[in-house]
Amino acid sequence: MIRNVLGSILGLIGAAVAVWSPFRAWYDGRHGRDYRLVELFSPSGITGAKAALFTGLLLPFCVAALLALIAIVLRSRALMALAGVVVLGFAVLWMVRQGQALGSLSVGGARSVGAGVASAFGAGALLLLAAAVMRGRPRRRFHDRDLPPTSPAPTSPTRHDDEPWPPAPPDRP
Repeated sequence: MIRNVLGSILGLIGAAVAVWSPFRAWYDGRHGRDYRLVELFSPSGITGAKAALFTGLLLPFCVAALLALIAIVLRSRALMALAGVVVLGFAVLWMVRQGQALGSLSVGGARSVGAGVASAFGAGALLLLAAAVMRGRPRRRFHDRDLPPTSPAPTSPTRHDDEPWPPAPPDRP
């Protein structure tokens, strides 16, 4: 139970950080919510066009946070891990596409990767850690009380209730 509570707390923190990360600077002061989600999958790559709130990177992170909340309610390690993979996957995909658009990425300096990307990676790591810490649901084990009642022992068709069972062996002369 302690492991599930600890995993749930880590999952909640990871989900909150994942949703918060697009509101921070991702690259060169540009926030993650400003990157269009379709630009990550289009051949033209990342452009300078701005996105609406739920057409940017906020959408997959909100979906990941929802998956994490469902995982907490259901005590599902697999859903929690899926939420972490979604957050990390979109952060890595953004880095690849941003690096393709610019030719390279830099860490530190005026034009560099911002704290939003670090928050997204931290959130994904927290969600995966929460999945590792959680125990999940206990497995149901079958007990005798769960089985349907059994029928009485088979009887002989000619047997009467006053006869002993099993029948006595025949006498030999």
